[in-house]
Amino acid sequence: MSGFPSIQPAFTVRVIIDPPHAVGSASRTTSLQVVPMTGGTVQSAPGFSPSIDAQFVGTGNDYIHADPDGKHLRLNAHGIANHIQLIYLNYTGVVALGPAEAAVFAGTASDGATPFGNSFTHFTFETGDERYKELETRVFVGQGHFIIETGKPTIVEYTVGQVVKG
Repeated sequence: MSGFPSIQPAFTVRVIIDPPHAVGSASRTTSLQVVPMTGGTVQSAPGFSPSIDAQFVGTGNDYIHADPDGKHLRLNAHGIANHIQLIYLNYTGVVALGPAEAAVFAGTASDGATPFGNSFTHFTFETGDERYKELETRVFVGQGHFIIETGKPTIVEYTVGQVVKG
C-alpha cells in the first residue's frame, strides 16, 4: 500500500548483560529490575550511512518493569558507545514473555538463542559529533533475542532498522 513506511537495515546491536538486580517498588504494582549492561557493540549494516563500528563503554542499565499480568516486560535501556566520539543510545520496548524469554530471566535457559519476534524496541541516539548528528533525527526500530552460551555472559542482540518513506 502506498504511504506506509518501510524499514531499511541500519545496525546490529549486541549487548552483554549481567543477571538482573531486583530493586522492588513501594509505589508501583510491579517491581523494578535493573539489568546491568556490561559491554557490547553497535555495528552498521552493509551500506548504511553513517557507518558505525562502536564498542559500549563504561556500563549502562536496562530498567525493566513487568506488566501486572506477568506476560510482558517494559524496557528502558541507556548506554554509551564509542566510535571516534561518544554516542549515547536509549531504547525502549516490550518483550512478550514466552517460555524461552521467561527461562532467560529465571536463569534456567539452555544454550542457544531465543527466537526473534517477542521483543521489539525503539532506538534513539544523541551525540555531539556532527558526523553522527543525523542519527538524532531518524526513527529506528528493532527486534531482539537472547543468546545463551554456558560459561559466558548473556547477550541481547537487536537487529535495528531505520523507518523510511515507503
